[in-house]
Amino acid sequence: MKNFALIGAAGYIAPRHFQAIKDTGNKLIAAYDICDSVGIIDQYFPEAAFFTVQELFDRHCSKIKTQSNRIEMLSVCTPNFLHDAHIRYGLRLGADVICEKPLVLNPWNIDALENIEKETGNKAFTILQLRLHEEIIKLKQKVEQGPKDKVYDIDLTYITPRGYWYYTSWKGDDRKSGGIATNIGVHFYDMLHWVFGEVKENIVHVYSHDRVAGFLGLEKARVRYFLSINAKNLPAPNKNTYRALTIDGEHFDFSSGFTDLHTKNYAQILSGNGFRISESRSCIQIVHDIRKAKPIGLKNDYHPLAKLPLTTHPFGWTK
Repeated sequence: MKNFALIGAAGYIAPRHFQAIKDTGNKLIAAYDICDSVGIIDQYFPEAAFFTVQELFDRHCSKIKTQSNRIEMLSVCTPNFLHDAHIRYGLRLGADVICEKPLVLNPWNIDALENIEKETGNKAFTILQLRLHEEIIKLKQKVEQGPKDKVYDIDLTYITPRGYWYYTSWKGDDRKSGGIATNIGVHFYDMLHWVFGEVKENIVHVYSHDRVAGFLGLEKARVRYFLSINAKNLPAPNKNTYRALTIDGEHFDFSSGFTDLHTKNYAQILSGNGFRISESRSCIQIVHDIRKAKPIGLKNDYHPLAKLPLTTHPFGWTK
């Protein structure tokens, strides 16, 4: 049994980490968040110490470093722009770190973290849950066993509506979240790279506050993608989320099987087979390049939904 601490306990993704810690037979010793709406901890670890001040959380974790309940693992569930700093904190605390995606916002941050791993002797891992999805694993095997010169034509569509709160929160600030591609799409880009190979071409057709559309040329795939948080982009207005992947015109269904992927990720990490931070490099590079690219508009081979009318930012902000 490992002793865990967790940073970002009040966030959207934290419950999946609480569940994973519990399901893998481990214990949460301490948690921290600037927000105190963390009653959900009672469902998992009611005896965990909780702090709303980082310095007091650090004091507690440092105080028990030589005791039997010392922090051995730190889970990071904080806003994207803080991941780098909190991974550094965990490594220097003397713990191994599990960080929610995206690992960092910039590819060079990975190099710096790897240096701190060497300096401290501790390890950092990331959550790349789609690599553990049974249907994705089967797809990768099919591609590997298929013709070596085969290049697949793929359309990826992911629409997951968000309300106006999104733009007020850190998620609506590209400097903090990395933008739409990073915040809601990084795991899809990782999956595509993992299955279909390295990036040869990365073109952005449309980039706005609520969507991104573009083209990825991979070793074994030509990918047109469209990601959006605008409910008006849903093909059926009564749906809450729309996720579609077509490969050579055939629908690929991976809509189920998501419920226990964080637990599977934790189990792999704790058994010594988790995804090290270097494995995030390609997807972090992809989303970084998308964020920095100049959209070319509706030219060449673009996703059909890229033609949908653009909307103004609800608060009048610009990128």
